[in-house]
This record gives sequence, C-alpha cells and structure tokens, in this order.
Amino acid sequence: MTSLLLALVLGAYDPLAVSGAVAHVDETWQDAARKREVPVRIYLPASSKAAPMVIFSHGLGGSRTGNQFLGEHLAKRGYVALFLQHPGSDESVWRGAPLGDRMARMNKAANGQNLQLRVGDVKFAIDEALRGATLRGRVDAKAIGMSGHSFGAMTTQCVTGMSFPGIGTQWTDPRIVAGVAYSPSPSKATTQERAFGGVTQPWLLMTGTKDGSPIGNTAPEDRIKVYPALPNGDKYECVLWEAEHSAFTGGRLRGERGAKNPNHHRVMLGLTTAFWDAYLRKDAQALAWLKGSGAKSVLEPKDTWKTK
Repeated sequence: MTSLLLALVLGAYDPLAVSGAVAHVDETWQDAARKREVPVRIYLPASSKAAPMVIFSHGLGGSRTGNQFLGEHLAKRGYVALFLQHPGSDESVWRGAPLGDRMARMNKAANGQNLQLRVGDVKFAIDEALRGATLRGRVDAKAIGMSGHSFGAMTTQCVTGMSFPGIGTQWTDPRIVAGVAYSPSPSKATTQERAFGGVTQPWLLMTGTKDGSPIGNTAPEDRIKVYPALPNGDKYECVLWEAEHSAFTGGRLRGERGAKNPNHHRVMLGLTTAFWDAYLRKDAQALAWLKGSGAKSVLEPKDTWKTK
C-alpha cells in the first residue's frame, strides 16, 4: 500500500505521502504573438482527469529541468506540474562562456526586460495549457498556482499581486489562485508596503538564514523584508536555518560551502504541498495542518515558521 493510500485509510493528513507513477514530457511552445519560443517540461499525474496545475519558474541561469524532485512529488500528489524555461535568462546566459565572464553575464541578464519577458511567458503558458493539445482537458482552470526560485520567485511575485511604480499590478494574472516564492526579493523601486501591501492572493515565502546571492548583491536579510509588508490573511513565511541559496534547487552555487541539509527539501515538499492542497484543492485538513502543529512537525528546531 502506498504512503498516500495509507494516509487516506488512517485518516491522517500527510503532505509527504505520494502515490502513482509519474511521466514527464518536454516540449517547446511557440508564442506567435511575441515571436518567442518557451521550452517547458510537464510532469503528469497518473490520472488524465482535470487537475490543479502548479507552474514553476527557474532562477537566473536555470532551465526547465531543474527542481525535478519538486515536479515529481507534485505529480505523484495528482497535480499537473508545468516547469517553464525563460530564454534570455536561462542557462544560455552562461553556458559556453569563459568562467571569468559568467558572473558578469548573469548580472547583466537580471534586468527589467527579462523580467517582463518572463511575465509574458507565464501568461502565455497558462493560455497554452488550457487550449493546447498536450494539456487540453487535463487542467482545472480554477486551480492554478504559481511558484519559482530567485528570479523565478520575483516572476511569481509579479504575476500574483506585487505592485510596481507606474504600472501598479498590471502584471498580475487573475487566473492564478496562489503563489509560492522560494528566495523572494524585496522591491527596489518603492517601499515594501507599497509593493506588497495590496497582495490579496495567498502567498508562501521560503528562504534561509544564509540565502544570499551575488546577483544584485542580495543578502539574506533582504529576503525577509517581504513578509512583514504583506497584509494579514493567508500569508506564510518559512526561514530555514543555515539554508543557502541553492537549498531550494539542487547542486551548489558559486561561493557556497555549507553542508547540504536533506531536511530542507523535505520541508519544501511538505509545506508547499499542504499550501497547494489548501488553496487549490480547498482541502480543510491541509489548511488546518498549515495553521496548526502540522507545519512545525517537518521543521527543525532553529527553523522559523510564521503565519498571518
């Protein structure tokens, strides 16, 4: 008996329990309106019935193949997991470049133009997921979640309620129900209250006490500026003790030397699965797990968990 079926039989909610086989499909979708290709990897659940969909946006220099552990877990939980690749801020930025040039190229790619292109990729991907041949009929249009790491977290923030001077919340996509930001970024264009004070969608933020990045000189203390500026109501923040920037992906980034803690990925899977179950599936048990003692059961003593 699978762990998910066992949990159902026992009546206990467990976001780490999984069931079923997983398949993934790699495609490149053509956005004719923008004359742009968007590579995607789709993790598919065993059932072909319409299911909630979670989108994932990679960090600067990443690709659709990253965070495989997350995509597979979601699919085993019955979600369609759509992992995007963003040309111009993906692995093409550094691949093949001399080692001494890679950081400069990465910093150059972390710009507003690429951020706007990413926002367009998300909106296009939702359109294509709902009408395209691959996923037609397999996505519940009323249960779409958005997530991402680092530059992907900023992409997530943009399409789920963050406000910008001059355009307000123009980038927000109302089809997205909730958002998860791994390594979130504060606003550099206005106050945090103006940027995040109007966010109405449920948000889960995850960062670490060593979650810094040389791109944009972002320090760990910068990432925890977002949560206090959010309004009350369905907002969550987890800060993992000694988690570095790569804790939310895989491998190791330049300058990181700390030992990997396997519980960090376990926390990611547990908290985000419960979050999606609560807000995309409207699962009362999942919501109670998040707001009660359940969430703390996957954390280690020095990790912190906040809800409001």
